[in-house]
Amino acid sequence: MPRLRRPRLRTLLLLSNVVVLALPLSGFWALRLYESALIRQTEAELRAQAAVLAGTWRAARGIAGESLAEGLTPRALETARRRGLDLAHDPVLPLAPDPRPGPPPIPEAAAAGARLLPVLRDTQAVTLAALRLLDAAGTVVASTGADTGLSLAGLEEVEAARAGHPLAVLRRREKIATEVPEGISRTAGLRVHLAMPVLDGDRLDAVVLLSRTPATVLQTVGGKVPEIAAVALLLLLLVAALAALASRLITRPLAAVVAAARAVAAGGTAKLPPVPGTAVREAAELSEAIARMTATLEGRAAYVRGLAANISHEFKTPLAAMRGAAELLAEHGEEMTAAERARFAAAVEDGVARLDRLVRGLLDLARADMAAAGGRAALRPLAEAAAAAHPDLRITVHGAAAAAIAPEAAATVLGSLLGNVRAHAGPGTAVTLTLATEGDTATMLVADNGPGLSPANAARAFDPFFTTARNSGGTGLGLPIARALVEGAGGRIALQPAARGAAFRIALPAAAVEGSG
Repeated sequence: MPRLRRPRLRTLLLLSNVVVLALPLSGFWALRLYESALIRQTEAELRAQAAVLAGTWRAARGIAGESLAEGLTPRALETARRRGLDLAHDPVLPLAPDPRPGPPPIPEAAAAGARLLPVLRDTQAVTLAALRLLDAAGTVVASTGADTGLSLAGLEEVEAARAGHPLAVLRRREKIATEVPEGISRTAGLRVHLAMPVLDGDRLDAVVLLSRTPATVLQTVGGKVPEIAAVALLLLLLVAALAALASRLITRPLAAVVAAARAVAAGGTAKLPPVPGTAVREAAELSEAIARMTATLEGRAAYVRGLAANISHEFKTPLAAMRGAAELLAEHGEEMTAAERARFAAAVEDGVARLDRLVRGLLDLARADMAAAGGRAALRPLAEAAAAAHPDLRITVHGAAAAAIAPEAAATVLGSLLGNVRAHAGPGTAVTLTLATEGDTATMLVADNGPGLSPANAARAFDPFFTTARNSGGTGLGLPIARALVEGAGGRIALQPAARGAAFRIALPAAAVEGSG
């Protein structure tokens, strides 16, 4: 089964934030769309009323022939039918100025206006719109207000209608203290104005001017509280789902990892629970890292326990011998001969010497375990120096190589291996040091012609304190120190099969060092 690609924590958080941010933004966007829809609805109603009033005017004036649709040019008719006012795109004009005195109304138009005034008032009672009829010069001849006889010429919408083109615009309106604040609904401070021409052939006969305030959002949604509550509940459920998703992908996996980490920190060996396949990648990586750390700590703890047991055993033997010799000297020293006293004193000195070697070996092993990787060393000069330091061995050096290891560490490794040869194979043993570079790996092969190791001893060669040369002063720490230094440099050391004697192969990262020939 292919491994699922886990999402990253930052991706999940970014997605959650985007969704949470989109909720109010989408609501704001929907509110603005609804406000524009209310304005377009008001515009459409005013256009319908204007068309009816224009037809009534034509009948009252006795204008025969073309209807409103036939009297307008195709472009003007398309404009009359258009429902295009939009809060996002159309400008909002200032508050309409008060009508001003102008030329007297045209008598025929004034007479028609007087006949239609009852119609205007009846229409206003139902539609709540402000209705005016203007003559061709822009003078009000009939109005639901108190501006009859005054002029509205100069208004943008009136001038467009006088030119034969219907026009709807948005204007500011006077604010009323009891109305909705503008910050809640922008339509509360606006008014839709519509001017439509009435034509007699190619001649303008009158202008129908209507205006009305659109309904506010709160006014229209006042009767839709259940629907709004359902949407709010849906949003809350969406947020709760996001929280549950975050808990499943982030919180619960991390909580399990933290609990296991605390158990490990308290000295336990808690096993980390498997991370769900839906968990974020960081939680899975953290779990894997803590699992590796736990395994490392458990291995280190086992190593320390075993080392402590071996140290106790190794120290107990010389201490017991020293105590026995000291007790015999204290109790029977006067009765002993000089030779006997010297023999027991030598046993004490041997025990002290062995303890000293053990302590120094343990310190070297501790330093090797804590040695930091780094450094570069030319191996041939170090091998020649190690050969010179062991004149009792017949050492031959072949080849050259450079490795990424500190020179001091490389010298200690060679010294430990050659000391191991001398302790187990004895002086005069022939040793071959072969240096080579294989790709990005530098190798050292240390082979001797001694008795070698049995299969049982070979399996324990790198165990601390394991030695077959205890009587000759061996501590069993030389090979563990060499392994710790090699592994600390990122390399490997292993006992290789050999036809005769023992052969240790060391592989280290290769490095280019000037003068490493």
